[in-house]
Amino acid sequence: MADRYISAQDIVNRVSVEVISQTSSDVFADTNPTYIQLRSLLTTCGQEFVEAYEWEYLRREHQITTTSLDSGEYPLPEDFAYMIDQTGWERSNRNPLSGPLSAQQWAYLEGRNLVDSSIYVTFRVMQNMFNVYPNNPVPDALDIHFEYISRNWIQDGSGFNDRVQNNGDIILFNPVLMVQYLKYRFLSAKGFDTTEARQAFTDTYNRVTGRNQGSPIINAGLPSSRTPFLSYKNIPDSGFGL
Repeated sequence: MADRYISAQDIVNRVSVEVISQTSSDVFADTNPTYIQLRSLLTTCGQEFVEAYEWEYLRREHQITTTSLDSGEYPLPEDFAYMIDQTGWERSNRNPLSGPLSAQQWAYLEGRNLVDSSIYVTFRVMQNMFNVYPNNPVPDALDIHFEYISRNWIQDGSGFNDRVQNNGDIILFNPVLMVQYLKYRFLSAKGFDTTEARQAFTDTYNRVTGRNQGSPIINAGLPSSRTPFLSYKNIPDSGFGL
């Protein structure tokens, strides 16, 4: 594990030094009410971070290959938190997935039975299942891909999970950011003044999320000389759709 990540014990102790001026050799066995509260809040903080931003190190890709015997319902990954918008593609035909559909749109498709008229694979997520249309029957050998955010923000001795349970659990968020947010949440839970802690966390959050991934070049002048994905430079003069 890279040195940039630290353990649950390290994070709790760094906060406890700032709020009660002491540390513990075993924060998960310590019966001090402060440590009990801090370790519970640490899980809450991490789970909130998962929902707050599309962190690049939590991004995963999922693939579904269909057969004509399928029901059209496929289990989502065990660590699925939420799908990243506009990443769904059916790669065998090189078409984007259409969706996610609302309940009303899905009912319309099924009610009209537009299987023969559908040129795109359409989807929705319902009851933790990834549903595709057409589904009666499901087209054979569709190669469906989409990216999602994993809810697993902790690495432990056996893999990854989303709930802090041991001193040695490695937290996969920026250490400074996690320490500052845990401190803010602790002070807030105690009813103490949080003005300074909240500002410190907000400043760090803005810096970390701003650098979480690369940004495109913004050109306010003439068009860039780089070749775009599709233009007259890289598409044929004829033969479209072949």
